[in-house]
Amino acid sequence: MSGCPVDHGERKGDAGGCPADHGQSLRAFAGQPPAMNPHNNMPLTPEQHGNNGLSTERTVSSIPRADRYEAAGPSECPAVDNAKEMWVYPSEQMFFNAMRRKNWDPQAPDMKTVVPIHNTVNEECWRQILEWEKRHASACGTPKLLRFEGKAKQMTPKARLRSLVGYQPPFDRHDWTVDRCGTRVTYVIDFYEGRRDPSNPHKPSFFLDVRPALTAAGAWDRVCRFFGS
Repeated sequence: MSGCPVDHGERKGDAGGCPADHGQSLRAFAGQPPAMNPHNNMPLTPEQHGNNGLSTERTVSSIPRADRYEAAGPSECPAVDNAKEMWVYPSEQMFFNAMRRKNWDPQAPDMKTVVPIHNTVNEECWRQILEWEKRHASACGTPKLLRFEGKAKQMTPKARLRSLVGYQPPFDRHDWTVDRCGTRVTYVIDFYEGRRDPSNPHKPSFFLDVRPALTAAGAWDRVCRFFGS
């Protein structure tokens, strides 16, 4: 799951309300890299092809999208009713294709386990971000996720300090940019392996360290939470 390899962006059961991207298909046929979404560095057109029996059904998240077609190229269609749209999780087939494209050697049977875990972890990320956003509820009661970026190879200062004193380093890092009713704020998320349940040692466990990026405003939010204000 490291790096969140798939595009969550299209709506369930459609291609985002836009006409088909025939250029994307031609690029794939010619073996060229697909056109990428600047919000998550993933293909603009969902990769749902495959003959391995994986599901192409997608699950709508609880995470609202912001400015869906911002920074879109001239071939993009305009945004349609953005305020009512949510980010949509990848299908099993999309997740498999994305992992294979990144040379992660995925196994098709694993997708039935990996995809639900991926979705649950992202829901928890958003839940924790909303806890931070409560301090700003009077200014914005409807924060939305604008973009996310995987930075697994860029350890945060906090994670680096923890590892220096003997703690296990995180296995992944994401930066999520939130639209706070016109103000953009970034949250940093370190992903750690959690303690396993002795009664179910095969069940994955995760610990998420979610906090505002270390800007002046983010630092103030951290101080206020530390002192319970």
